[in-house]
Amino acid sequence: MTEMPRPPLTIHLAAPRGFCAGVDRAIKIVEMALEKWGAPVYVRHEIVHNRYVVDGLREKGAIFVEELEECPEDRPVIFSAHGVPKAVPAEAARREMIFVDATCPLVSKVHIEAARHSEEGLQIVMIGHAGHPETVGTMGQLPDGEVLLVETPADVATLEVRDPQRLAFVTQTTLSIDDTREIVEALTSRFPAIVGPHKEDICYATTNRQEAVKAMAPAIDALLVIGAPNSSNSKRLVEVGARAGCRYSQLVQRASDIDWRAIEGIESLGITAGASAPEVLVNEVVDAFRARYDLRIELVETAVERVEFKVPRALREPA
Repeated sequence: MTEMPRPPLTIHLAAPRGFCAGVDRAIKIVEMALEKWGAPVYVRHEIVHNRYVVDGLREKGAIFVEELEECPEDRPVIFSAHGVPKAVPAEAARREMIFVDATCPLVSKVHIEAARHSEEGLQIVMIGHAGHPETVGTMGQLPDGEVLLVETPADVATLEVRDPQRLAFVTQTTLSIDDTREIVEALTSRFPAIVGPHKEDICYATTNRQEAVKAMAPAIDALLVIGAPNSSNSKRLVEVGARAGCRYSQLVQRASDIDWRAIEGIESLGITAGASAPEVLVNEVVDAFRARYDLRIELVETAVERVEFKVPRALREPA
């Protein structure tokens, strides 16, 4: 029986994609903690937002919890890459626990920024998503009422501040560049004296991945973003693709999530991955298409990332 010819398909593969330096560092921290102290090691919240990564670390002996009170005092605990409120390490220190902070250094930069503005007497406006661990962690660096959250330009219109002349803003690091720009414009329009960050808070990895999607959008019929549904930067990539003109822009966790009917008849496909999605999942998705199509792969490279963050010294020293 003659095998039916497979239809041609061009895959535009985004670069950069997948793991950023902060995610890579956070995963290494858990792995090195397991090597140094043995299993189990506790991790407060998912170390990064990716089920495949979390399940892999769980198999090695990591136990994931949501609150510090779930951790015993005689085992190490690691704080996730998203950052935690100031009260969490303070409580760990009070309980004399061994703890390692895996907060991404670029998130820590925002924490330091917010604290510096507060010391200068400024009230902080945070652009972010309510309930996201990074937003909770950043707002938790300062006392209640010192950080006000806005999610949309409409929120800016109803914002009640202590003194319009004494304000600063910070942002979650994983937001849409375009959406954030609209909110910043609303803030500066209503509060002309508001102080912004010295350097963009949205991190380099988020920016680079969004720019790659914008670059490939005119050439593709559909976009697949490999990432988790609770990953902010992955969901923003889907939105950026849709806004850039992709008629079909969807998030998938694994190849098994692909809706083959929805993309039937396409001739070109964009593939990218959120900053917490490992390359093995990208390869899995590409292989799924290779089994169904005669593939041609084109790399869409808009930046080269060479950023690397060191793990804490405590993990590099012998136990």
